[in-house]
Amino acid sequence: MKKTTIKMQKFLQIIILFLLPFTFQAQDSKNAKELLDQVAAKVRSYDNITLDFKYSYTSPKDNINQESRGDVTLKDSQYYLNFMGITRISDGKKVYTINPEDEEISISRLDENSSSEFTPSKILTFFSSGYKYSWDIPQNVKGRKIQYIKLLPLSNKDSRKEILLGIDVQTKHIYNMIETSKNGARKTFTINSFKTNQPLSKNQFTFTESKYPNYYINKLD
Repeated sequence: MKKTTIKMQKFLQIIILFLLPFTFQAQDSKNAKELLDQVAAKVRSYDNITLDFKYSYTSPKDNINQESRGDVTLKDSQYYLNFMGITRISDGKKVYTINPEDEEISISRLDENSSSEFTPSKILTFFSSGYKYSWDIPQNVKGRKIQYIKLLPLSNKDSRKEILLGIDVQTKHIYNMIETSKNGARKTFTINSFKTNQPLSKNQFTFTESKYPNYYINKLD
């Protein structure tokens, strides 16, 4: 009877050791999801958001190393974006892409449900679905505690291998996003300035065609 009890105890210990990693993993995923939910809720609580950001792209395979800065003002599905010499304005219905170098303006219908549609607000809430979450490393950035969450796309068709999302623990704002593709390319988006509820002009997201008299207008749809 005593030997049977000892064997049972050893068996239970083995079972516990086997299940322990899964328990930590479940808690790890839960903590990551809770923090991401807090970030999304914080973003949605603002009337508008203005960001100044840095963007970099590296691809060892193609010997590419690019870096650029930009800024964007967001309000719901409306936005005003300046990036890499291009200005994009969304009034919530149409997207106007202004290219000064080519003196061309492309006008297209805004489709927020399209996965290919670039909407700056998606940068702040894209993680809400379609990913497996896990708790990653914390970092101290100029006195700010940045907690990283690792996101793994659930779709096998996704060209991205993983995404690291750095979150300011105190403000619950996104600090940066590091996206690594399966081909080794890496995109890094770092927010240098995060302002909220700024006074905006009533024409902030209005495209005025008369400002571009010599531009070619390309209506895509």
